[in-house]
Parts: sequence; C-alpha cells; structure tokens
Amino acid sequence: MPSQRQLFLDHLGQTSPSPLMLEIERAEGSFLYDTRGNDILDLISGVSVSNTGHRHPAVMAALNEQAGKYMHLMVYGEVIQSPQVRYATRLASLLPPSLESVYFVNSGSEAIEGAIKLARRYTGRNEIIYFRNGYHGSTTGALSVQGSEAYRNAFRPLMPATTMAEFNSPEAAGMISDNTAAVLVEPVQAEGGVIQPSGTFLADLRSACDRHGALLVFDEVQTGFGRTGNLFSIYRYNVTPDILVLAKALGGGLPLGAFIASCGIMSSLAHDPALGHITTFGGHPLCCATGLASLEVIVNEGLAGKALEKEQLFRKELATMPFREIRGEGLLLAVVPEKPEIIPAMVARAPEYGLLLDWFLFCSTAFRIAPPLTISDDEIRLGCTRLKELTEAVLCSD
Repeated sequence: MPSQRQLFLDHLGQTSPSPLMLEIERAEGSFLYDTRGNDILDLISGVSVSNTGHRHPAVMAALNEQAGKYMHLMVYGEVIQSPQVRYATRLASLLPPSLESVYFVNSGSEAIEGAIKLARRYTGRNEIIYFRNGYHGSTTGALSVQGSEAYRNAFRPLMPATTMAEFNSPEAAGMISDNTAAVLVEPVQAEGGVIQPSGTFLADLRSACDRHGALLVFDEVQTGFGRTGNLFSIYRYNVTPDILVLAKALGGGLPLGAFIASCGIMSSLAHDPALGHITTFGGHPLCCATGLASLEVIVNEGLAGKALEKEQLFRKELATMPFREIRGEGLLLAVVPEKPEIIPAMVARAPEYGLLLDWFLFCSTAFRIAPPLTISDDEIRLGCTRLKELTEAVLCSD
C-alpha cells in the first residue's frame, strides 16, 4: 500500500513542485502535531485564518451544536437560516452603519468576484483600479486585479478594463475618473510584505471616489478580525469603504467569505436580473456558526488590543537575532533577515525546529509571522527561541 505521502502526490492537485509534506494528525491552540508526535508551533495560523487558534472550545461547541440541527438546506438567499442571520446582524453591529448588508460566499476569491460584479452593476461602469503587489485571490476575475505580472501572464487574456496604480503613491487618487467603477485596495498590503498606508493615502482614495461616484472596496481578508490591533482596519485608518471584503478568519477555521455594503448598493444584485449573483454553499450554516463563535471570542477577550501587546514581545525577542527590519502591526509581521537569501531554507527547515513559517507571494526579502491571536507570552518566547536556533543553523550551513 502506498504511503500517505505518495497518495498525496498522486491524487491531490499540487500547487508547487516542492510542498512542505508535513503530515499533521491533530491541532490544538497554537500547535500542530505530526504523525511522529512532534509539536509544531504555528506562526502563520493557516495564513491568518485561525485567529482564535486551532479547535477553540467555543468554536467547537458552536460547530457541534449547529451540526446537531442542520447543515445545507438550500442555495444561499432562499431560506431563512438562523446562523446566517445572527452572524450578519452581529457583523453589522460592529461595522460602520453604511456596511449593513452581508452577502456570504465561500472564500476570499469569491468575495472579490462578488464585489467586482456589485460595483459594476451599481455604477454601470467597467473600470477597476487596483494596486501593484496587491493580492485578491486566484480566480480569473481576482487574478485580473492582482498586482503581480508573474502570476498573471500565464493565464491571459484576463478581464478587461483594469488599471494598476502604485500603492502609497500620491498620484493614485488622480487616476480615478468618471469611468471608474471601483478602486480595490488592501488597507495593509499583506502579500506585498506587510506594507502599511502612508499619510493620507487611503483618505485621498476615499475623497476621489466620492468626487467621481466610484466605489471604494477594502480587501480585509488578511487584516480583519483583530490581526493588526483593531477589529478591522477601517477603524485603524478612519476610512470607511463602500464595500468591505472579508474571508479567512471570518469562518473561524471553516471556509467562508463575504462582501458587505449598504442595503442600497447591495440591492442592485437582486433584480434585472434576479439571481444575477448566486452561490450554493455560501454562508453554510456550520461556517456561520463557527465564524460567529470565533468573532465573539475575539471581541469578548479583547484579542485585537492584546495583539499589539504581543507584537511588542515579538519585537523584543526578535531584536536579539540577525534581522534587519520588522514591519507591520499587531500579529501580522514581516521579518527581514540580514541575509534574505536564507528565507527559503528557513521555511523548509522550520518544522525540524518545531515551527511553521511562510513567505510572502510578492516579497522575497521577508518571512511572515502571523500566529493565532490567542498565542500566549510563553509560546511567543518558545517560538522565538526555536526561531533563533533555526536561523543560526541555516546561517551556519549557508
């Protein structure tokens, strides 16, 4: 009988020629446990998915309770399902009043597709402005507004009427015109290596969209749910978009995405034609139940504010290591080694030292630290001790 490793290679579609090949048996809190009994401290939380850690008791209780009632009933939007209603209502209570109508889908990419369709339908325009090194997913529409030619070129032709601008450029707001349907931007560029907005960049985009009747779309797929020290970056930068895109931590560990707008904007998808945007599994009741439970943990335990405190502990511990720069805020950090060329070896060898690390798609000079927001101070110190040992070992073998 072939091994699990071989069956993985034979029968699962691969995303790269060199997967990590970790065989995980279970996960709990901040740790993964492989089939050999080794504990691996998760410093990336499924790429900003497991904000409340793995198998949080409150999340598991919500999952089990909902599974005892019902799972899939009908395509999204036709049947009143309590988990969807309760979660949408709670999200609306935590967002600015204009972000009141939630459309649940399955993933971040699908949420971006929905946001693009909504913006075009509402404005009657076609042009989407996006930003270099922005990441919004891998489906064809999302790829069309992805800020990296390296990932786009192999899949052309893509969606027309898209225009790329430079993140943090003062000229970007001037590119918005009466032909612009929407400006799509991450308030903090994640895959670009955790690049924060400077000055009045986001406010200038907001003002230009208002002048020209374009919609401002925030992609908070990675930054949402307390990761950068605020529940959402809307409050960190005091700029409210017309459409907010969420996913990853939205589902509390299960697949869930959403785009959120005012009732006036969202209603344009409900007619001419009706069913102009539909999804079978979007807002699955299990995903909404776990997502709501995870959100309540983040809010009730003040995990957003605690992320800023834990950031400072990380910075203190990392300051003793051969790292040139640490970018970011809260628990979304980009760490730049003095020798960035060691990053591939660090990521590959991290499990040997009891760590799970990751790089950024559009930044080859930094690696990611984005653990669960529930990570303890002792776990941070343990992770940094292991990281120091890993870094020294890679440098010695370099």
